[in-house]
Formats: sequence, C-alpha cells, structure tokens
Amino acid sequence: MKLIVVAALIGVCAGGALPGHVAPQYYYGGPGYYPHGRPSPGVERNAAILRSDSEVTSQGFQYVYDTENGIHGEAAGVEANGIQSQGAFSYTGDDGQQYAVKYTADANGFQAQGAHLPTPPPIPDAIVRSIEENARAEAAGVYNEGSYNVYNNQAAFANRHQYPYQYQSNRPYNTLGYHGYKY
Repeated sequence: MKLIVVAALIGVCAGGALPGHVAPQYYYGGPGYYPHGRPSPGVERNAAILRSDSEVTSQGFQYVYDTENGIHGEAAGVEANGIQSQGAFSYTGDDGQQYAVKYTADANGFQAQGAHLPTPPPIPDAIVRSIEENARAEAAGVYNEGSYNVYNNQAAFANRHQYPYQYQSNRPYNTLGYHGYKY
C-alpha cells in the first residue's frame, strides 16, 4: 500500500509541470502614456490663487486673476458683431524670463502682441500695389471678385452650344463603373 501511495505521489509531482507547454505571452501593452505639455524641472505643485475677480453682465464681461507663481491675467469684452474682447496675461517661463502678451479678439481675428512673439515678414511690394489697385477700383465702383463667371462673358454664353462636347470611345458601351473605376 505504501508503494502505491509513493508511486501516486511521484506521478502527481512529475505530471504537474509540463515543460513542453508554454502559455502564449500577452504582447500588447496598450496605447501607452505620452504626456503632453512642457517639461518641468521638478515636481510642480498647484499654485494658489491670490486674486480672482470677475463680472459678467448683459453688456459684457471682465475678469482679473493673479496666482502665487507669478501668473497674471485680465480681460474684458462686449458682445457686438460677435464678441469683441481685449486682455493681457503674463507669466514667468522655465528660463526665468517674464513673458507678457496683450491681445485683442474681434471680427478681425485674434491678434496678440508681445516682445517674445515672432513678427511677420513685410508684405511684398507687388502685393501692396495689388491691394492699392483693388482699393482704387473699388472706389471707382468696379467690383471684380476674382472668380470666373461664364454668364458675364456674353460671347461664351451666346456660343455655348456651338461646339458640343464630344466623347470618343473605342467601346460600344461603357464597361467601367462609377467614376471610371472597374468593379
């Protein structure tokens, strides 16, 4: 009886591990974590708000805020032809330099000004002359929107059926599908 128990125990121990069978590994690690934003030199804690004033009325809005890490922002706006607003904000960059931006946002778009912002290149002379010529033509009552309109071209309108479109095909019928692609 002892021999049977010992043999069964050895059989169970030897049969438990099957070295030839390996479970497949899970290779997909997920989309991963890719943080966005600027790198920071160390652990950055949330800045306390030192001042936060805001007012919203039917005529417009205005707000001002300051934080303990040197961020300042202010803006005011009214609703006229969309929302017209102007404001400013400033902060200290990672390089220790103070950055300040003043802006206006209205029907002409968002226009920011700051000493650190790049300036656009000057407008080429040919474009300046073209703008001046368009302004003179508009003042004289000439409006050319720059798009071709076949109905304003009387000769083309009168002769539009003179040369009908001709399609040549070597096939007795169209064997191609929609947009000329074979299916």
